[in-house]
Amino acid sequence: MPRSRINGNFIDKTFSIVANILLRIIPTTSGEKEAFTYYRDGMSAQSEGNYAEALQNYYEAMRLEIDPYDRSYILYNIGLIHTSNGEHTKALEYYFRALERNPFLPQAFNNMAVICHYRGEQAIRQGDSEIAEAWFDQAAEYWKQAMALTPGNYIEAHNWLKITRRFE
Repeated sequence: MPRSRINGNFIDKTFSIVANILLRIIPTTSGEKEAFTYYRDGMSAQSEGNYAEALQNYYEAMRLEIDPYDRSYILYNIGLIHTSNGEHTKALEYYFRALERNPFLPQAFNNMAVICHYRGEQAIRQGDSEIAEAWFDQAAEYWKQAMALTPGNYIEAHNWLKITRRFE
């Protein structure tokens, strides 16, 4: 039974009902409908912290989905799971892949910046200021890209860029 039929969350149920109606109304192929079902089930599992199940659904959605824009969101969500699991190298890979298909994902740039900033902080704790600065510089570049796409967002990052004199 698809996850969307067993989820007890009101918001998830409402989303599922609306999504099912749209899938019936909007002309899509059966493959696109199936891909969306896996994507939706992946989001539901991810929201409940069932990351292994979410990944299985996302990988199946990737197998079926052909639209690059839609694939970018699947890849982004896979990156989120790897970030949550502390698998930062894998997460960065998936964020890059998402941005290759859709360069207008400020949240992917932000998450990449957060990972780079975290790695910079780790390098400081290990006493390697040169490596830390390289990570911080990379974080700054990603935050600038995120802010360019969504001016007014990422206020904390904006302040960090100003304080560290990385803002141009």
